[in-house]
Amino acid sequence: MDRPSGAQSAILIEDEQAVRHATAQALELEGFTVTACASAEQALPLLTRDFAGVLVTDVRLPGWSGLQVLAHVVAIDPDLPVIVVTGHGDVGMAVEAMRAGAYDFVEKPFSSDGLLEIALRAQEKRSLVLENRRLREAWAHDPELPPLVGQSPAIERVRTLIRSLGPADVDVLINGQTGTGKEVVARQLHAASGRKGPFVALNCGALPETVFESEIFGHEAGAFTGAQKRRIGKLEYADGGTLFLDEIESMPLALQVKLLRVLQERRLERLGGNESVAIDCRVIAASKADLLKLAGEGQFREDLYYRIGVVSIDLPALNQRSSDIPLLLAHFCQAAAVRYRRESPPWTAAQMQQWQQRDWPGNVRELRNFADRWVLGVEQIAGLGTPAGDLPASPLPEQVEQFEAGLIAAALKDSEGSVAVAAERLGIPRKTLYDKIRKYQLAAA
Repeated sequence: MDRPSGAQSAILIEDEQAVRHATAQALELEGFTVTACASAEQALPLLTRDFAGVLVTDVRLPGWSGLQVLAHVVAIDPDLPVIVVTGHGDVGMAVEAMRAGAYDFVEKPFSSDGLLEIALRAQEKRSLVLENRRLREAWAHDPELPPLVGQSPAIERVRTLIRSLGPADVDVLINGQTGTGKEVVARQLHAASGRKGPFVALNCGALPETVFESEIFGHEAGAFTGAQKRRIGKLEYADGGTLFLDEIESMPLALQVKLLRVLQERRLERLGGNESVAIDCRVIAASKADLLKLAGEGQFREDLYYRIGVVSIDLPALNQRSSDIPLLLAHFCQAAAVRYRRESPPWTAAQMQQWQQRDWPGNVRELRNFADRWVLGVEQIAGLGTPAGDLPASPLPEQVEQFEAGLIAAALKDSEGSVAVAAERLGIPRKTLYDKIRKYQLAAA
């Protein structure tokens, strides 16, 4: 299931009204949407496998106890984080809860900051679990469909456009730097279209000009030396489906005229033939260049640009969605571990913070290659990524602070230094973000 970036939710079970009110208020001030319940029985209908947040429950409750609620949740979804609140000195109860599958525990009386730190970590884990689950379900439904990984606002906007434009019978232009995932988006659009024909991909930049026309439009027998029989071109082969023209800026100008006519009339003539053939294929073009600028320089036909660019999707560079790097890297490392039959080495919060601050000129493709090298151990050997075991052990609070500082730095970078936008994306109050910026000595606009 899709979850808006920054959404945080919690179910709170606490029978003491004053404690319930204070705890709910503390969570809400940190950006959580809280459903406060006075008993376990009141909360049970809300605890489903699709619940996207965390559960905070007291152990000692009227009716069902917190441990009974924990057992119920573990049976429904063991990946749903449960934070157990125990009485002062009740160590045995806390140990029992952790053994039963609790995410963590806090001891009464507890500080708001201590609970919030645990709740935020639990929420992040829950978000990653649900996103990975969604990706696995999508893969099971269509194993050939590459996933669009990420939860940043930029990627959520791309998903919204795919859902909106997918079923529409309109050609689409995808703009983006090399490695940003243009073919992934094209395949997602094809899947969302419901078209029964094939998805046919053609890289215009990889074709010699001498065979370009034959590849796209096909040819009749005898059309040129060596053309011994009729050949169906990509446009005709994609009938009923989608033709993806990658690097369309590389298409020769003479063929751009012919493509424009085909797109306008939805009919083509094979090379060396006179017969007009009707086609029903959607064209999705992709470019890493500014086509309008190229048109102004006479290197691309302006009329073709306006024909294929009726609607367009702009893909962000990876350094514009650095908050997605942890999820992307986890996804790529998991795939690499299966492919190479190796365990994926762990990384530290400090390493992740460093990776989120890289430029990644090759974008998602470069990150995927990095994941392969990480799993193979090449990055560690080369010294580009220090193995977690070689770093001095640091206390957990320090590691959490490093990770939090990294997330905030990435959000500020994604929002071009705007604290207001970053606070909205992180799902925390602006004042809280200002406090954390001062604490970690981060730069903001």
